[in-house]
Amino acid sequence: MKEQALDLARGISDPGQAINRMREYLQALVLRSLHECEAFRQLAFVGGTALRFLHGLPRFSEDLDFTLVSKDGYAGREWMDRVKRDLVFGGFKPQVAWNERKAVHAGWIRLPGILHEAGLAAIPEEKLAVRIEIDTCPPAGGRCERRIVTKHVTFLLQYYDLPSLLAGKIHAVICRRYTKGRDWYDLTWYLSQQPRVTPNLSLLQNALDQTEGAGRHESREWHSLLRKKLDACDIGALARDVRPFLENKREAELLTRENLLDLLKG
Repeated sequence: MKEQALDLARGISDPGQAINRMREYLQALVLRSLHECEAFRQLAFVGGTALRFLHGLPRFSEDLDFTLVSKDGYAGREWMDRVKRDLVFGGFKPQVAWNERKAVHAGWIRLPGILHEAGLAAIPEEKLAVRIEIDTCPPAGGRCERRIVTKHVTFLLQYYDLPSLLAGKIHAVICRRYTKGRDWYDLTWYLSQQPRVTPNLSLLQNALDQTEGAGRHESREWHSLLRKKLDACDIGALARDVRPFLENKREAELLTRENLLDLLKG
C-alpha cells in the first residue's frame, strides 16, 4: 500500500495535486477499513468527499465526514484502532488520535515521513493527514443508500442520497460562520445537474432548527437564504479557497457572483 501511495505522486508536476492524490488514496484505505469492520451498519458517508467518491465531483477533499444513523453497535474508538492496524499492515507508520468529548466525534490519521519520501516536503517529519468527523447527534430526515465503490480499492458504503447530501450542503453554506469556497463550488455542482436535484427539505428544516433555533428559517426559502449569504461573500476568496483542490484549477473562475445568482433563481 505504501508503495502504491508513493507511485501516485510520481510523474505529477504539481506538488499540490500530488498531495491531493496521495490523500485520496489514504481516504480510500480508511473507507475500506471501516467497511471491513462493518461500521457502515451505523454510519452514513456524507459531505464533499462522499460526493467525490460516489458521484465524481471534480475536486479533492481533506476530510471524511459521517453521520450516525444507528447508535446500536457504535464503536468509534475501536474502528479507529482497526484503521491504524490496517495501515500498519500496509507499510505505513500511522499516528491516530480520537476525541469523543463533543457531539461530533473527531479523529486524525497522520502519516509522518511519506511526503518527504515522495519528494513533496523538505521536512522529514511533515505529515500527510486525514481528519474524520462523525456527527453522533444528527438532524433527522436523511435518506440512505448503499453501493459498492471501487476507487483504488473496493468497499461498500452506506451514504446519504443526493437530495439529502444537497440539504447538508445548503445547511453548511447558510450556517457556517465563515465563508468556504469549497462549499460554494459543491453547491454549483449540485445546482448544475440535469435533471435538477431537489434538496431533502425535511432534513434541511431539521438541521436549520437544530443549529439556528426552531422557526428562525424556513427550508422552502433556501434559494433566498443562499442569495442573502452570497451578498456578504468575497467572491475572490471563494475562488482562492477552492482552487488548490480542483482537478482543473481554471474551474475556480466559474465562481462568479453572476453565475451563482443565475443558479439560485429558483
